[in-house]
Amino acid sequence: MKKQLMIAAAIGAVGIGAWAFLPPKAPPTGQPQAANIGAALVRVALPASLSPNAQLGQRAYETVCVACHGEDGSGRNGMGPPLVHKIYEPSHHGDEAFQRAVALGVRAHHWSFGDMAPVSDFTRADVKMIITYLRELQRANGIN
Repeated sequence: MKKQLMIAAAIGAVGIGAWAFLPPKAPPTGQPQAANIGAALVRVALPASLSPNAQLGQRAYETVCVACHGEDGSGRNGMGPPLVHKIYEPSHHGDEAFQRAVALGVRAHHWSFGDMAPVSDFTRADVKMIITYLRELQRANGIN
């Protein structure tokens, strides 16, 4: 019995020693790789055309949202998640979720970019146009 206990202890010590020398894990999704800060996170296929309301939304999006969420909702490494992504499909994040995120901010829950602060630059009508723009981009990318 003592011999088995000694063998088990030795195996455990070797395992702990080996674990201590393992290389660190890669950073989780959403944490920036220094060389790629600001790079697009997803490829976004653009629709052939946008509705007039989506065009208004695109212009509004490009004044503020693009800084974190990237051109055409593609996300920006180390800055903000892509909005043309299955996570933001209408059945999971409805239009009101976008309205609330802009008006109240949102606590990080799907990505590790940190919390989103409220954005005071937009009215509800502005956000509705931005949502129209994003939904048209999503549909063009198979996100319904």
